[in-house]
Amino acid sequence: MSDCRPYSFLRQIVLHIAYLPTLNALLNATSAVLLVIGYRFIRQRNIRAHRACMLAAFTVSIFFLLSYLTYHYHAGTTRFPGQGWVRFAYFTILISHTVLAALVPFLALITLLRALKEQFPRHRAIARWTLPIWLYVSVTGVVVYLMLYHLYPHV
Repeated sequence: MSDCRPYSFLRQIVLHIAYLPTLNALLNATSAVLLVIGYRFIRQRNIRAHRACMLAAFTVSIFFLLSYLTYHYHAGTTRFPGQGWVRFAYFTILISHTVLAALVPFLALITLLRALKEQFPRHRAIARWTLPIWLYVSVTGVVVYLMLYHLYPHV
């Protein structure tokens, strides 16, 4: 019986890792919703609610990054099985998503630090770039997940 325990443990880890893409999509969607709500709050001059939403979006994105890196460390890459025009569309979305996703942690951190230091003119200047890029990355992350795991699932 004790000989089966390590294999059972490994199987449980693999099963849990298999759920990470879904968790990642949920975290991306949550981040997108928080970003939009936070933007609406600042447009209404509700600074306290804006700050809460943006800090929550930043926290959710950190959890996303940890989950994403964990998944790809254990599972490697997943190939997109679609063919034809949808393959071109998928890779167009994926490449733009990946390039911009590499910028988001730096942009978000600089934007957050400027706000925390109460450098509001500088915060607004970079936030005008950070918000649309971060929102694009969050939404396209969900689109990539849907295309890869639901519209064209791998066998």
